[in-house]
Amino acid sequence: MIISVASGKGGTGKTLVATSLALSLKDRYKVQLLDCDVEEPNAHVFLKPVITSSEPVYIQVPKVDEDKCTYCGKCARVCAYHAIAVLGEHVLTFPQLCHGCGACSYLCPENVITEEGREGGVVEWGHSDGIEFAHGKLNVGEAMAPPIIRKVKEQASNNGVVIVDAPPGTSCPVVESIKGSDFCILVTEPTPFGLNDLILAVKTVRELNIPFGVIINRVGAGYGDVEKYCLEENIPIMLTIPLDTEIARLYSKGIALVEGIPQWKSSFIEVLDRIQEILDERNCSPQR
Repeated sequence: MIISVASGKGGTGKTLVATSLALSLKDRYKVQLLDCDVEEPNAHVFLKPVITSSEPVYIQVPKVDEDKCTYCGKCARVCAYHAIAVLGEHVLTFPQLCHGCGACSYLCPENVITEEGREGGVVEWGHSDGIEFAHGKLNVGEAMAPPIIRKVKEQASNNGVVIVDAPPGTSCPVVESIKGSDFCILVTEPTPFGLNDLILAVKTVRELNIPFGVIINRVGAGYGDVEKYCLEENIPIMLTIPLDTEIARLYSKGIALVEGIPQWKSSFIEVLDRIQEILDERNCSPQR
């Protein structure tokens, strides 16, 4: 089972939930945590894994042999990302914009475009007290997170529970992280910003047809519209976590919630049980 943990905005406690779920389940299941927040991975701060291997990730970018180029401009016209331009008798490439799709080299009528690898980041993997772990790190100044995320997800195990800690927001890196999940947990907070970005995240997972539920963090802030929205939209609330200075203190020290307050383990085990119930109901539904 692949469970992704996402959020419409940063700072809601997504990594708190992902690491707590992994630590709560590791004694019952084979558990793997993939940190796909490659721009700012921090699950390792809480799991403290032993990294045993690493591999650079290369993005294929165009290289033009201008001695043979006729400057027809077809490569520039087919590039959806404006990563290549033809100006008179000059070809300009912009590697930071390139998505490595290969359309320019495939469609070049003169076959003068080849591809070369440009390092965009690195994937590291290892283990942490019974949990298999992998994360990606996007190189500073790089804009293309999806290739790094895809490489992290290649480490996913075919059995047990795989937990994917996705980037915040609803952009391409988030879609790349959560697609293929069996279930998505959306972590939010009871604030107007939290509600606004939760609505965007809900639209995203619905578009991808991924079953999902919500965990509300920092409950007690006095804003009840998030719960109201979930009830109106028939979205299951999997768990609520209170606004608690002790939880904040643990987080600031890099201590996972369920390690600092072990009583929370049963709550996260119940989250998995609830996920299984939702998936069973979905599979039994004649509409599915």
